[in-house]
Amino acid sequence: MFYSFHGFIPVVHPSSFVHPQAAVTGHVIIGKNCYIGPGAALRGDWGTIILEDGCNVQENCTLHMFPGLTVLLKEGSHIGHGAVIHGATIGRNCLVGMNSVLMDHVMLEEECIVGALSFVKEGEQFERRSLIVGNPARKIREVSDDMMDWKTKGTALYQALPADMQQNWQACEPLQDLPEQTENQAQFYKSWKETRKDF
Repeated sequence: MFYSFHGFIPVVHPSSFVHPQAAVTGHVIIGKNCYIGPGAALRGDWGTIILEDGCNVQENCTLHMFPGLTVLLKEGSHIGHGAVIHGATIGRNCLVGMNSVLMDHVMLEEECIVGALSFVKEGEQFERRSLIVGNPARKIREVSDDMMDWKTKGTALYQALPADMQQNWQACEPLQDLPEQTENQAQFYKSWKETRKDF
């Protein structure tokens, strides 16, 4: 659902997909080929939220800020299930792992990876290609070329998902009985190992 706040109305490029069970409020700008999953809350009430092209914000994520701040997700940012981005800037082609928390004034330069369940304290800044883990989070080493290749290909799947959702997704009522012949949904998709070879 979309909500205006003090006259600010969210802006979403038509190539992007925002699940109707996400809540997008106020001064939020979503670029091209972005995916916003169900349960995500993007609250642009006290500040601004900007998603550049090709970002994804997965299920149950929260994007918010203290008054006057901006949440910025640069191109290709990948925000894993349940993560909280609070007043932070996420650099181009970064990955924030599931259930991580990034506090206000955090700055990730491009191609950083934040491990799942990490807590990044207010004001922390990390240089390009930092691998960041822990509570409190710290850089443990640089992101390798192989890791960045894995991240970029995974994000490409999410960049293709909005068009797939727009063409093949619709609300429905569940069946009450299992059909006599059922197809395995997995047959419609290649395995991750196979998919990586296509990029």
